[in-house]
Amino acid sequence: MPPKLGIVAGGTALPGLLARSAIEGGRKVFIIALEGQAEPEVVGTFDHAWVRMGAVGKALEHLRREGVEEIVLAGPVTRPTLRELVPDRRAARFLATGVLSRGDDGLLSEIVRFLEMEEGFRVVGIPDILKDAAAPPGVLSDRAPDSRETTDIRRGMAVLDALDPIDVGQAVVVQNGVVLGIEAVEGTDALICRAGELARPGTGPVLVKFSKAGQELRTDQPVTGPGTVASCVKAGFSGIAVEAGKSLIVDLPNTIAAANRHSLFVTSLSRQDTRT
Repeated sequence: MPPKLGIVAGGTALPGLLARSAIEGGRKVFIIALEGQAEPEVVGTFDHAWVRMGAVGKALEHLRREGVEEIVLAGPVTRPTLRELVPDRRAARFLATGVLSRGDDGLLSEIVRFLEMEEGFRVVGIPDILKDAAAPPGVLSDRAPDSRETTDIRRGMAVLDALDPIDVGQAVVVQNGVVLGIEAVEGTDALICRAGELARPGTGPVLVKFSKAGQELRTDQPVTGPGTVASCVKAGFSGIAVEAGKSLIVDLPNTIAAANRHSLFVTSLSRQDTRT
């Protein structure tokens, strides 16, 4: 029998999609639902326990009691302040290493090390559970980006390349060569909303979302889905560019169908494609 899967659930529908996929594949599943992050309607139909983010000891106790062997982290999580965390003893020991002062990738890499090296779990990536989630290469929508939009994609990728060494974010928004916004702690949807307010008349902005060089992809792969498309449509964007094979597209058929309804392009490229 496949090892039991523990899902540490943040926001969006992703944790539920993972749980259903794992169960269909013959796995048993248990969800650690993070208070203030996970959505009750998503996790409620599965075996789960609600745990506040600072209660690491309680979360580990649940996982061990349930016989979990493998863990996947799923869904966006708003990074809390130390005051918001109210860490228990186990969390305080982890935080004493200074992980909250690191970028997202540094923090998530340390979480993987902690779970595997100190606690004995195996951390798996979302594609290990959702087999067809990785973005296939090529133009995925009915509409392909035009020459101006392609130039904006390349501009966005150049910005992300420059930001790689300082571990900032995975996404940037560009319109007519002007950078309208760079993803930071607020997350992609908030970036889209903020950049939409800065957009100029004419061809809409382009969202470029790629992984960072050397990123711990088991815990923080770039994710796009129907919600991303809805946010882009509302903000007046013209399209989305993601990284082939490394970005995840949740519910690909409905994501592309939504993009096509609004003439939004979705294209999946390699880093090399953006430099030619």
